[in-house]
Amino acid sequence: MDGNEACSYAAYPFTEVAGIYPITPASTMAEVTDKWASEGKKNFFGLPVKVVEMESEAGAIGLVHGSVQSGCLTSTYTASQGLLLMIPNMYKIAGQLFPCVINVSARSLATHALSIFGDHQDIYAVRQTGFAILASSSVQECMDLTAVSYLSTIKGSVPFVNFNDGFRTSHELQKIDVLDMDKVYELIDQKALSDFRNRALNPINPVTRGTSQNEDIYFQVTEARNEYYNKLPDIVSSYMDEINKITGQNYKPFNYYGSATATKVIVAMGSVCETIKETVDYLTKKGHNVGLLEVHLYRPFSAKHFLRVLPKTVKKIAVLDRTKEAGASGEPLYLDVLKTVKDVNDKIRVFGGRYGLSSKNTTPAMIKGVFDFLDVKECHTNFTVGIDDDVTNLSIKYDPKFKLPTTNTGFLIYGYGSDGMVSASKDLMKITGTYTNAYVQGYFKYDSKKSGGVTISNLRFGKNPIKSTYYVEKAKLIVCTKDSYLQKMHILDSIDNNGIFLLNTKKDKNQILKYLTNYDKNILKKRNVKFYIVDASLIAKENGIDGKISTIMETLIFKLGKIIDFDFALKQIKDNIALRFKNKGDDVVKRNILSVDSCVNKYEQVKIPDVTYVPEMKGDLDTFEVIEQMEGNSLPVSKFLNSSDGSLEAGTSKREKRNISDTCPHYDSENCINCGLCSLVCPHAVVRPFLLDENEALDAPDTLDSKLMDANIKDCNLKYTIGISYPDCTGCSLCSNICPGKKGKKALTMVDKDQITRDEYVNSNYLFNEVTEKRVMTTDTVKGSQFRTPKFEFSGACSGCGETPYLKLLTQLFGDNLVIANATGCSSIYGASNPSSPYSVPWANSLFEDNAEFGYGMRIADDALKNRIVTLINDNIDKVKKSEAKIYKAYADDINIETADKLYNIVDNTKIDELKSLKSFIKPKSIWTVGGDGWAYDIGYNGIDHVLASHDNVNILVLDTEVYSNTGGQASKSTRKGAVAKFAASGKNVAKKDLAKIALTYPHVYVGTISLGFNPQQAIKVLKEAEAYNGPSIVIAYSPCIAQGILKGMNNSIEEEKMATKVGYFPLFHFNPETSKFSLDSKADFTNYIEFLSGENRYRSLKNVNNDYKKLLEDNKKEAMERYDYYQSLVNKEQ
Repeated sequence: MDGNEACSYAAYPFTEVAGIYPITPASTMAEVTDKWASEGKKNFFGLPVKVVEMESEAGAIGLVHGSVQSGCLTSTYTASQGLLLMIPNMYKIAGQLFPCVINVSARSLATHALSIFGDHQDIYAVRQTGFAILASSSVQECMDLTAVSYLSTIKGSVPFVNFNDGFRTSHELQKIDVLDMDKVYELIDQKALSDFRNRALNPINPVTRGTSQNEDIYFQVTEARNEYYNKLPDIVSSYMDEINKITGQNYKPFNYYGSATATKVIVAMGSVCETIKETVDYLTKKGHNVGLLEVHLYRPFSAKHFLRVLPKTVKKIAVLDRTKEAGASGEPLYLDVLKTVKDVNDKIRVFGGRYGLSSKNTTPAMIKGVFDFLDVKECHTNFTVGIDDDVTNLSIKYDPKFKLPTTNTGFLIYGYGSDGMVSASKDLMKITGTYTNAYVQGYFKYDSKKSGGVTISNLRFGKNPIKSTYYVEKAKLIVCTKDSYLQKMHILDSIDNNGIFLLNTKKDKNQILKYLTNYDKNILKKRNVKFYIVDASLIAKENGIDGKISTIMETLIFKLGKIIDFDFALKQIKDNIALRFKNKGDDVVKRNILSVDSCVNKYEQVKIPDVTYVPEMKGDLDTFEVIEQMEGNSLPVSKFLNSSDGSLEAGTSKREKRNISDTCPHYDSENCINCGLCSLVCPHAVVRPFLLDENEALDAPDTLDSKLMDANIKDCNLKYTIGISYPDCTGCSLCSNICPGKKGKKALTMVDKDQITRDEYVNSNYLFNEVTEKRVMTTDTVKGSQFRTPKFEFSGACSGCGETPYLKLLTQLFGDNLVIANATGCSSIYGASNPSSPYSVPWANSLFEDNAEFGYGMRIADDALKNRIVTLINDNIDKVKKSEAKIYKAYADDINIETADKLYNIVDNTKIDELKSLKSFIKPKSIWTVGGDGWAYDIGYNGIDHVLASHDNVNILVLDTEVYSNTGGQASKSTRKGAVAKFAASGKNVAKKDLAKIALTYPHVYVGTISLGFNPQQAIKVLKEAEAYNGPSIVIAYSPCIAQGILKGMNNSIEEEKMATKVGYFPLFHFNPETSKFSLDSKADFTNYIEFLSGENRYRSLKNVNNDYKKLLEDNKKEAMERYDYYQSLVNKEQ
């Protein structure tokens, strides 16, 4: 299991109530807790855990506080900004001496940028709250020490933060020993538990808690709690001793590992300790006196327990902190160790350093480098390791070629998001770890793309427990499922001598030899690597499971990797297929098994000829290119001096050219009716209409001539065609599906990408790079809007994404003046993942919870600057030229695009000096606050309500997927009754919150709902009216998501939008305060409502987990009918 599940396994029996909210990478802990509770799993008290999803982390910890006040043992699970939102309540809970545990997958904080990966910034941010802090270094420790945290909080009456390293431990798969929870139960201090329950708020014995105190006693009461913290280290130590008896481990508040006569010691906590242990083992065998002091109990920091295990021989200590505390003399752990050591021996030299921020890989070479650094005369505090700091020169040197010898077998599996290879890798480990004596370890590296991004599975297999908490450095087997990666990355650098390389490709032997770089051929030849190719996509297609390659690749990995008996592995794979697809029917099971059987002999070995490799002289690559090649770790600090605030150049996504799809649309102009629908629905702005003037048509490649037709736009001599950016296509086929064509023949049809000719690529390059935008039609229509160049293009969103067409349309309608404030979530991740920015408009993200206020702040600031400009004009009108006075006055009287453009064009020559400095603020801004339903319905709702209550001109666009898409599919308040989701494992049992109905209670707010699939013209009308309205507006856009489990796939997302409105599931309407008119823009036929629900797995799977599924789905329908009737009544009221 992974670290999250191990933690949850030990936490569940202690937990009576769990207040939860999703946040990566901690969500899994809450998910499995909810799942177990829905299945009826009992805690120590004979009941399933009462799991309550709250609207935010602040809400979750508020629930925890209230629950412990009422005498229930309570847990929550969080990370990063979520933990920070809990800080106010953490002070209260600790101050009131209540036992509880916050289980944390430690993660970077959002500062100059968001990062979902792990370090200790969040942990150190709460060290002052009064919570005890307990650290786990491995998956095994996650299970064992979680029990320690619960036992200790009950006995010690001090709440705990129980943490592991986000992703590195939380998501690392390990074979571990499961803790005997029956024996753990016997360790609970029943008297302490009874005392806790007796302190509950109870009318039988009333108390007042949470009072106001003045300066006369507050200080003394604070100090009165000292005894609890003084006793706690011994309580923790004693429970560690008890867990040691059960497990055979040797846990202590501080564990020493290494030479008994060490002169050099590293102090650290978290997953890096496992790497340090490996390095210490190697160095001590070589005669070095080195060691590790591993921190488990960080708060309270016990000098007694620390000094008890520190070797008396130590002369130098390096303290490694996985955080950065700007402006401090040193990081937190260093400062604690420094004081502890100096109080008893000021001759010991203590140095502090930083490593591993945002899960940056920390290797044995770096650890050896730290030990070596302690011998350097210029050794200093505030050093960094693992980066090249060529600016402040704080980084230490190490030998990157240093590798530890190992008996473990390493695999590297390169996949792409949604191809299933991460799941296949986990299955490999599950089969191997469960059915053999082998130990297994899996760690999975991702980029930030929502789908189609690079995934790298680092797998290890060995005869002993595996401590290597760093990437696989030597791989016996490397697998790659996308041949395009070979042109992008040096994926073979880590392959071992006599290794195996398996490539999924459509190319034959000769073609792949031509495709391979000499660099890769040289590696394959020199290291005597066996190279195999397979067309897994063809095998899948031939067996009726088109696109499902993961099980095929898993089968071949077992066969070629030879980690266990292949026949046995094959049987397990087939058993897993039968189990996984049993609810989809025998035919699906049969087709998957056939694909497995047929792949066994359909791979081919490719012989590598002798090759002369001359190392290429690399030119100066820019930062974008280096990061794109997955070489970002090599970039020095100096490369970021101009972007130290995290700013990213706009519109860089056009440089990516990811080539992730094997299919793409082919355009036949003879069947085109120039409607623009294909462009409208394309989630990635790959398909676009182009208008060519005479010169552009004349200069076009000859092969484009046959694709050009008359545009038939009044008073314009223009040619029309459709352009397709083939390398950026994700193969969703929405363009082809929506194309009406002529006489039953479509203008766009999906074909294999290898059928696209070189001429078609040339034509595409010409259209996208040489043809200019023609503003010959208004944007009031679908066709007219699509002639505007989108300023949101080629994002990392999923293929067929239901959100991105709305964002693209937003930039086409308002792009010249558009500014976007984006809530954290799916739309912020595909909207700005360094180095790729799909936006060519100003865009910014603050946090998840505050986006409405964030966007509101932009509006208020712009209004303030506009008011300053108007004041300057009115106060200095006598200084302007008489010939220009009308322009100034017109602007001061009415700021609009026309008056602003005129003033902007003359302001350089103004005699109002301050006005020149405000030139960039003259033009009006169309500010849109954008986010998903998790933000709008839950964590950010208070802010939205406040902004709507104002009369200021703020526009809100809610991309409603009815689920937390970004964190993996948890239920939100937008999720409907009966929908199965994470945090609603047996189906949600309450109705969807009607955000639009709530917004309508404000008579001054423009409210609209839109669906591109049902009525794109209405969507354009509503968005334009909302933007034009001089007041607050909110538009809710129905956005199908992969997390909904649409049975026909995301290539059906537009049709899904259409059906959702047609059957009354998502009615369209708008209310314009300027006219006070409510318009219901769709009719509803509820006849096929249940059939519509059955087309999505979130509803279809309900019958497998809830016996009352029929009632829940009928309630869903009834609520939809009542909702529609309500909106119909608003129309009738006006009539």
